[in-house]
Amino acid sequence: MLVAFSVSPLGTGESVGEAVARAVAVVRDSGLPNRTDAMFTTIEGEWDEVMDVVKRAVAAAGEGAGRTTLILKADIRPGTTGALDGKVASVEAHLRDM
Repeated sequence: MLVAFSVSPLGTGESVGEAVARAVAVVRDSGLPNRTDAMFTTIEGEWDEVMDVVKRAVAAAGEGAGRTTLILKADIRPGTTGALDGKVASVEAHLRDM
């Protein structure tokens, strides 16, 4: 499965970069394939392992905050691996054919 998520603490000021960095560190330390861009971090793996990482990332981002927001989108496709790069490669191939 692929899970794209965005997490942010509330009530800690305008800048959330430090809190987001704590969450991304949890993801990177997990060893699961992942990618972070300006809006989301995407993780690839099995349901339980991915959700465990998301839960720990939310806790890390929420340290010192009374409230945390989470936006999550999942693509659940059993038996599929390599989707993190494969989906992008498919779009790029179609663009080359245009």
